[in-house]
Amino acid sequence: MSPWIPQHKPLDRLAWKVFPANIMYLFMVGTTIAIGLYFQLPWWAFAFVFVPVGVFYFVTCMYWGAYLLHPWEKPGDCTKWISFKNPSDEAKYKGKRIDIETMYEMYFDEKLDFKDVDLMNVFAQRNEFVTYTFGLTTHVWFLLSQWVPETLTHTKRQDESQVVDHYDRGNIVDVRDEAEDDFYGGFLGDRMVYTSGICLTGDESLEQMQDNKMNQVCNLVKMKKGDRHLDIGCGWGTLVNHSAKNFGSQSTGVTLAKNQVAYATNVSKKLGTEKNIRLLRMDYRDIPNEKFDKVTCLEMAEHVGVKNFQKFLCQVRELMEDDGIFYLQIAGLRRAFQYEDLVWGLFMAKYIFPGADASMPLGWVVGQLELAGFEIQSVDTIGVHYSLTIKKWFENWVKNKAKIVAKHGERWYRIFHLFLAWSTFISGTGGATCFMITCFKNRNAFDRRQMIANRLKGDNNKTTIDLNKKFK
Repeated sequence: MSPWIPQHKPLDRLAWKVFPANIMYLFMVGTTIAIGLYFQLPWWAFAFVFVPVGVFYFVTCMYWGAYLLHPWEKPGDCTKWISFKNPSDEAKYKGKRIDIETMYEMYFDEKLDFKDVDLMNVFAQRNEFVTYTFGLTTHVWFLLSQWVPETLTHTKRQDESQVVDHYDRGNIVDVRDEAEDDFYGGFLGDRMVYTSGICLTGDESLEQMQDNKMNQVCNLVKMKKGDRHLDIGCGWGTLVNHSAKNFGSQSTGVTLAKNQVAYATNVSKKLGTEKNIRLLRMDYRDIPNEKFDKVTCLEMAEHVGVKNFQKFLCQVRELMEDDGIFYLQIAGLRRAFQYEDLVWGLFMAKYIFPGADASMPLGWVVGQLELAGFEIQSVDTIGVHYSLTIKKWFENWVKNKAKIVAKHGERWYRIFHLFLAWSTFISGTGGATCFMITCFKNRNAFDRRQMIANRLKGDNNKTTIDLNKKFK
């Protein structure tokens, strides 16, 4: 089986070229001023007028901006790919495209199925039969009732509630004297790493890809024996255990999920790393004020939120020794967005990663790091590696369908079934990606000679050539 995603027809519809941003801003300001002057409001009240006016124009522009990308080159017939349970739905969509949000909601509610049992093949052809429109009654309601309030608050109680609800969904069960998460274990595999692996040859198993990734992270921060290592958002403890076992570090992992602590503790006993790791179940804001040589944070910072992002980075800086190294891995978006990116992002915020609003373009992340007093050593974009990883997750999920449905029901199986299929293409075609960023305190006294990058010597040239041949 090919490690790459199926052949598909990418669709480039550059939304930022169509979205009438300047016109929207003009109408927002102009309408606010007009209303304020007409009703003779005091100037401080203009801000309260601007909010609903701004929402109205934003929603209007998003809705009609998406339609400016139509008509499509040719009409699509979603019934070639979709089997509707209700005859009236079949008649409604016969010979027509279907909005992708309507499609996935009906799929979750078991109101439709796909005629091709391999959902990966269906999503490879999605641009032939779906549209990516901004729903007035669905997307707008979600934005106003959930996304905006969560983005503006990000309290400890809110963050803990979201993390626990998401990452403690499964149950830790004993299987042959080993711990297993009966939900996330259904796709993450033996390593239980909920982030991208690293593909070097195209022939690796999921476990080998994740081992490559753990080694790469440790090498980027120059992990060595005796290093005091802090992993913020440690998940199921794979990195702290790997670092302690293979690099001799004294690693501390922080997470809010009790299942993850239980799993990581069990693994540490198996690997013999109990004395070298420490697991703290707490909010990142409550991390003890200690000093660490190496700090890693793999795809947890998105949950910090835009509101708290700068405070979080300043906290990390204070937790580091002056000669320490910080590795930040964060999911990101492209600034030149397309409407599929937007609709996919709203789906993710609703069903998969609630509260993860700090997934931003690279320029924003780098700017925040530099503002917090960091110097960037290296940045790598690993969206393609993520696509390959998610494809393997998808295959595991399908293989374990019976167990997942028995434990957690058909609906949760379908949600993650679609999430994994869609995300394979999104990360493989640039709609979303992931940044591996290595940095350190921007101090004159920092010895920058130790950070000379091996990749500047051309060591990765052969890998690049091999990958191009493999995935051609």
